[in-house]
Amino acid sequence: MLICGEDLGMVPNCVPTVMKQLGILSLEIQRMPKNSNREFFHPSEAPYLSVVTPSTHDMSTIRGWWEEDRDKTIRFFNHELGQWGEAPQACEPWVNKSVILQHLHSPAMWSIFQLQDLFGMSETLRRENPNDERINVPADPKHYWRYRMHIPLEQLMKERDFNDALKSYLHSSGR
Repeated sequence: MLICGEDLGMVPNCVPTVMKQLGILSLEIQRMPKNSNREFFHPSEAPYLSVVTPSTHDMSTIRGWWEEDRDKTIRFFNHELGQWGEAPQACEPWVNKSVILQHLHSPAMWSIFQLQDLFGMSETLRRENPNDERINVPADPKHYWRYRMHIPLEQLMKERDFNDALKSYLHSSGR
C-alpha cells in the first residue's frame, strides 16, 4: 500500500519533515497552495513524493471552481495557464484540458483526477451544469456523496475520440 498524507490546511510545522522521513506522499492541490504567500500552486513545482490533483471529493471540480470567483479565475487564467486577456466565462474544454495537462506533466509520483475533471475536457461527455459534478459540500449535511456518473461504463468504453485523446495525454506525459 502506498500512503498519501492529507497535509492540507493547519498542520504542525513538523508534519512535512516527518512525512518526508517516512516516505509518505504529500497532497498538492493547485488551488490550495501550502505557501500562504501564493494564490495558487503550480503542479510543475510538486516534489516527486507527492500526489497532484486539481480537485477532491470535498471541493468543486475544475469547471465548478471556474465559475465561483471571476477575479480569481482571471488571475489563474493569466498567471497559471499563461493566457492573457479576459478568461472565458465558462471553463471551455480546452481550458479544462490545459489544467489536466499541467498535472499530468508534473514531476509528482502520482497525478490523479476525478472523472468529472476528465470529462470536462469533452464537450459531449461533460454535464451541462458544472454544479451537478460536485460530490460533497462539507458545510451542507444534505450534500454528501451525491454525484453519480451520468453515462454507463459501456458507453464510455465506446467513446473512441475521448479515450484515444486521454491515452495520448498519458503517453506523452510518461504516465
